[in-house]
Amino acid sequence: MNSPTSLSIKFWGTRGSIPCPGPDTIKYGGNTTCFEITCGDKRVIIDAGTGIRLLGKKIMLEEKNLLEADLFFTHTHMDHIQGLPFFAPLYNPNSNVRLHAGHLAGDKYDLHGIIGTMLMKDPVFPVPSALIEKACSFNDYDCGHEFSLEGGITIKTGQLNHPNGACGYRIEFADKVIAICTDTEHFEDRIDENVVTLAKNADIMVYDSAYTNEEYQNFKGWGHSTWQEALKVAEAANVKQTLLFHHDPSHNDEKMDQIAEEVSSLRDGVRPAIEGEVITI
Repeated sequence: MNSPTSLSIKFWGTRGSIPCPGPDTIKYGGNTTCFEITCGDKRVIIDAGTGIRLLGKKIMLEEKNLLEADLFFTHTHMDHIQGLPFFAPLYNPNSNVRLHAGHLAGDKYDLHGIIGTMLMKDPVFPVPSALIEKACSFNDYDCGHEFSLEGGITIKTGQLNHPNGACGYRIEFADKVIAICTDTEHFEDRIDENVVTLAKNADIMVYDSAYTNEEYQNFKGWGHSTWQEALKVAEAANVKQTLLFHHDPSHNDEKMDQIAEEVSSLRDGVRPAIEGEVITI
């Protein structure tokens, strides 16, 4: 059981772009993005990739399928929302889940519209969004907004460099900090000050490290970064522990082990995130 002042993160999905479960991805995981942040006895969820299904299963078994939480989206590309229709607590009308997205302000879409008319609608999906809407509220905000949640939780948001926009998060609780900086592409001529601001003096930074420097040359403009850039940001922001994230589907466990060995030789406290692991501060 967490102490009243502990801050923890659990990785329910570490993979980017598309789920790739199988014998070659057992160690680091094959589900797409989902984080569970526990602040004392409060829960914050970030993103609803395929990993969120397993979180929902846990809640069903241990909490009678009833959920009170805030769910923040970095953005609404498919790998970050595709698990939402399979998140069982949303079908309990007594749940209260506040959904937030900050990358759509001024766009022709809003969060409710994306989920209700694009994700959970015929002919794409057979179950209508009306079945989850009693448990949900849909909230769009301007990226840069700061949230003060119950229990002394502060969440700061910042713009990331990603096609169609994305928001990073800085979760502050009991003098501890977790920064979520995925999905984002670095700038080749300078460090991204938005990311540095989000991660400044963080206990844990999760950073988009989909590619190696060599691979990145083939994927410029796709909205993702490298583990080499993660090292630069960690140094500039004085981060204590850095978790490499958004593992590319082509990176099997052997490749991830190679990356882990290389980064550990260059900076202490940097390694790939592992699906299922919990880190408590």
